[in-house]
Formats: sequence, C-alpha cells, structure tokens
Amino acid sequence: MVSKLSEAEFQEEVVNRYTDVIGEKLGGKVLAFSDEWFAAAENLIKPKAPIRDATRFTYAGAWYDGWETRRHNTDEADWVVFRMGVASATLIGCEIDTAFFNGNHAPHISVEATTLADDSNYEKASWESVIEKTECGPTQRHFFKRDQSTEKKYTHVRLRMYPDGGIARFRLYGTVYPIIPQDISTVLDTASALNGGVCVGFSDQHFGSADNLLLPGRGHDMSDGWETKRSRSPGHVDWAVIKLGFKTNVSRVVIDTAHYRGNFPQYITLEGLNTEEYSPSFEDSKWEFLVDKSKTGPDKEHEYTVEFSKPVTHVKLTMIPDGGVKRVRVFGTLAK
Repeated sequence: MVSKLSEAEFQEEVVNRYTDVIGEKLGGKVLAFSDEWFAAAENLIKPKAPIRDATRFTYAGAWYDGWETRRHNTDEADWVVFRMGVASATLIGCEIDTAFFNGNHAPHISVEATTLADDSNYEKASWESVIEKTECGPTQRHFFKRDQSTEKKYTHVRLRMYPDGGIARFRLYGTVYPIIPQDISTVLDTASALNGGVCVGFSDQHFGSADNLLLPGRGHDMSDGWETKRSRSPGHVDWAVIKLGFKTNVSRVVIDTAHYRGNFPQYITLEGLNTEEYSPSFEDSKWEFLVDKSKTGPDKEHEYTVEFSKPVTHVKLTMIPDGGVKRVRVFGTLAK
C-alpha cells in the first residue's frame, strides 16, 4: 500500500531520513525510454527545480523542462528505465512533480524496481511494484510513501505514466547499501552518500541543500553545495548533522569550500557522537570535537588529521557564523 503525504510530512518522514538514489547528482542515469518526443527523459533527475519559458519552442513543439511524450499512446503506458547512482538500495517513497504540465500532464504513474547485474538485462527483468498505479494532477508536486518497509534491495527502476503526457521531476528515496570492503583496514569516506551517509538535520539551507555535502566530486558551481542565509545576530552559527554510513574510527576529515569565494564560513568545527539514535539533537551534550575551531578560506579543500580514540556514528559540522561548504569527507576504518 502507498500513502500520499503533504510536503511537510514527506520532508520529515522521507527526505530527512533517506537518500534520493535516482538523482543525477548522485550518478543516477537514464538507460532507456519508450518515447521522449517533446522533452527528454533525462530532465526527470536533474537536481534543480523545473522552470518554464512559455515563449520557447523547438522543432517538436512547446519547450518543457521535464519528460513529455507524444499524444495518443497505443500502449498501456510510456516508461523510463533508470540505473541508480548507488550500488543498491531499499526504497521507501518518491516525489512526482508535474510542474507546468497542465492539460498535458501524466494522469497516473507507477514505480517498479528490479535487481540486475548488468544494465543491458533490463528488457528481460522481472519488475516488482514499488509505488502502485496512482493518480496525478496537473502542475503540482505529489508525495508518495510506501506503507510497508521492505529489506529488498534494488539496482534499477522503471517509472511508468499512463497512458502518456509529461512529468517534470522524479525523486526516489531509500536506504543506500554500499559494497562493504572485505579488508577491515580499508579507509572509506563514510559520510559519502555512496557509502550510506545521510544528512539528518540542519539549521538552514536557504541557498543550497545540506545533503549536497555528501555528494561525490567537487561540483561545478555554488548551486551544488550547502549555503545558508547571512546571519545578523551576534553568536550565530549554522550546523548540519550527518549520519555516517558505518560506525567509523575517524582518522582524517576534509572540509571543501570549492566555489565559495566570498561566502565561505570564517571558522568551522566538526564534532562526533556514538549513538543508537537515527537523528540526534545538535544540542546533545555528548558531542565531542574531532576538529576544533579552525579558520577556513575560499575555494579550497581543508584537510585535518583526527586523533580521536572512540568510534562515531554521526558528525556535526558547524559553520561560524554562516556561509557555504561544498563537501564534507570523513575518512576512517569501519568499527567492529
């Protein structure tokens, strides 16, 4: 069964606890589609919000920032097959955004998933229902959550719309299951979303989402980092709490301010915590410093050696007083 949630409910129950495993920014990729006459399927997993330019036309017709197929589909549904950007994941819910599709939106959608060793096998795959066929409306965001959680792990996803039409964006959330190294001495970045890291709390993300901190690579501009509003109050700080993919013996930390040249934080700290709580309070008295208050600079990777004898499950990055950080890397070995 599937429940429809409000935006606030979806943020609290899904976005703040899980990872968008299909997004382009995490490496999600379109493998195949039934049709994309009016607008390309790859737009579905673009990280930025959709836009509209009613004056823009292409050879095919009106330009839309999304996926739009021809009219009068003779099959049951149009479809897109994706490969997740992570090794595998369990799936909990999704967002379907039909922004600006009004009169040409997808009337119904469904989401299916499968586990494949090779991308080319999708045509012969046995697809399992994740989000059953459900109605969508025009130019709005739709939020769906599975009522029953499952431990089944998937690698590929198929989005279907019945019978045809347009969808602007597709977000699919779940728990990441990375490949665990056999050698216990292997050093990993356990904050990385690819290794199961999740941002479970933040003070503000006015200009850039805090979950961008966990993405691979150094990004391409200020839009794909974490940036907060300018603060005006004395003593202000901004913070983000990250649940690591594994309990970690931390040995090294990297705080990257790539592309933040006039808006980097003046100082940062990084604290660690070992807890069974999924989303601990940023005010918990048990936080301990992994990196003491340290000056940062513009457009630079700041590397810190960590001498801390206890394993941690979470880290808290604090910006003093505010600003932007591109990535947080937490390197270490997996704790027993």
